[in-house]
Amino acid sequence: MSDRGSAGHVQHRPLAIVGAGALGLSIAARLAATGPVAVVASSAARAQALGAGVEVAGRLFHPAVYAPDRLPSAEWVVLVVKAGDTAAAARSAAAMRPRGVLSLQNGLVEDCLRAACGDKVFAGQGVTTMGAYREGSRIVPVSEGETLMPPGFEPLARRFSEAGLPARVDSNISAARLAKLLVNLALNPLTAVFRVRTGELQTPPLSLYVDALVTEAWPVLRDAGLQLDAAAAREKVWAVIGSTAGNRTSMLQDVLAGRRTELDAITGAFLRLADRTGAAVPTHRALHTLIALIDARA
Repeated sequence: MSDRGSAGHVQHRPLAIVGAGALGLSIAARLAATGPVAVVASSAARAQALGAGVEVAGRLFHPAVYAPDRLPSAEWVVLVVKAGDTAAAARSAAAMRPRGVLSLQNGLVEDCLRAACGDKVFAGQGVTTMGAYREGSRIVPVSEGETLMPPGFEPLARRFSEAGLPARVDSNISAARLAKLLVNLALNPLTAVFRVRTGELQTPPLSLYVDALVTEAWPVLRDAGLQLDAAAAREKVWAVIGSTAGNRTSMLQDVLAGRRTELDAITGAFLRLADRTGAAVPTHRALHTLIALIDARA
C-alpha cells in the first residue's frame, strides 16, 4: 500500500482516482499503463486489502492506493463514487491541492461537487458511458464507451486518450449530462427491479418499458436543455444498451450487494425536474416507488 513517505512527506501523483469500485478500478488500471495513478479507497481497511492486488480485465493490478486520512497531492483528481458520497469525496479531492477535480458520477451532482470543493478548486462534472462490474473479487470491464469533460480539462482528456479510453472536451457539457441522465433513467431502475443485465432490456416486455421511459423523459429533459430530438434520444439509449449488453448497471450492482442505490441522484433528480413542469411521468414514478422499497430493506 502506498501512503505518505518518511517524516510525513506527502507523495505527489499526476492523477488520482477517488473511488475504488468496479468503474474506478477499471479506469485506474487503464490509466496506470501510461503513467502513475493514485487510487483513494473509502477506508484504511479497504486500502490495505487493495494493496494486495485486484484482478482487472483478467490481469492482476496493484494500485498505488491511499486511505482518506493519508492522501497524496495530485495534479488532477477524478471522482468515481456513489452520488451520496459526493461531498466527502470532493473534500478529499480538494485536500490533494489539484489543478482540477472531475466528477464522472451518475446523476446531477455538479452543484454539490463545487460547494464541497470550494471556490479555490476548479471542479466540474463530466459524463462517461464506460461500463464495468464486480464478479466476486474480479473487476470485469464491459465497454470503453466515451468520456466527455467540461472545458478546462483538456490535459486530462488527453491522458485518457493516451490510455486508449475515448475522451474529449465537450463545450456543451450540461446538455451531455442530461443525455447521460436519460440513459441512466432508462437502464438503471429497470435492470435493478428485474435483476437483469443491460442486454436483456432489448427484448419484450422490458423493451416496451424502455421505450415508455424514454417517451416520458424526453420532453422534460428537452425543457431542461437536452439537445436531442425525440428520435435521437431513443437512438442514443438503444445504442448504449447494445454496446453495454453484458454489463450490470450500478443500480443493479447495488441491489445485488444489498446497498442503497443512487435512486435520488437519478430518478429522484428527474422527478424534481418533472414536478417543475407538471409533467406526468407515471412509469418513472412507479419505478421510483419500487426501488425505494428495495432501498428501505438495504
